[in-house]
Parts: sequence; C-alpha cells; structure tokens
Amino acid sequence: MPADRSDLTDRTDRTDRTEPPVTAFMLVKTTPEWLAMTVAERVRVFTAHVVPVIEARTRGVRSRFYDTEFYSARVTDIWVWEADDHDAYRLLIDALRETPFWDRYFEVVDLLVGTENGYARTYGLEPVATLAT
Repeated sequence: MPADRSDLTDRTDRTDRTEPPVTAFMLVKTTPEWLAMTVAERVRVFTAHVVPVIEARTRGVRSRFYDTEFYSARVTDIWVWEADDHDAYRLLIDALRETPFWDRYFEVVDLLVGTENGYARTYGLEPVATLAT
C-alpha cells in the first residue's frame, strides 16, 4: 500500500513559500599559467577579466573564497557561491565560463550544489543537522 503523502502535497503546493538559496561549492585547482604570474598580475587579471563579467552578467549571487592548497593535493581553493535561485546560479556559471578563470587559470575540479537544510523544508522539520556549540 502506498504511503500517505497528503501532508507533503499540502506543504509543497503553497504559493506563499520562497525558494531557498542555492549554494555551490566550486572546487578548483590553479593552473601552471596562473602560478607563473606574480601576485600583482593575478590580482590585475582577476579584477580586470573575471570580476567585471560576474558583475555585469549576474544578479543575486554572493561568494566566499577558501585557500586549501596546504590541506589538499586535489584542489587548491574552494569558491563558495550562494545564489538567490537556480536561475541566478545558471547565470553565474554561464558568466564564469566566458572568462579566463574557467579552464585557463583554474581547473574546475567539481561543483557540489545544494540547498541548506532541504530535508527540513521538504518534511516540515526543524533543521536538526545544523549545529552550533
């Protein structure tokens, strides 16, 4: 006998709910071309060729950047993006692919995309897996 899912239908059909932000963990590895530049050249290239494209072609995105090269041989950095919705995330990826960031200066090793506490929203629960001590 199929499970009664009427409680889920009632929750997911609401027109007043808002979509959660989309969070993407972009695992990247620097290329030899990037590392051959001085720090000043890297900053100049990034601010001249990557940042303006993101600012011009996206909306509703925020980022944080983490150095990991001293902890991992697989990736050198993790760029965490939060987008207001899936369309904003798509615009971001489209914009980045049009810059030398993507596959010239950095290899995009993996993209891990999700929504925070999605299980809690789906089942109407408190986010029990989100902790602070």
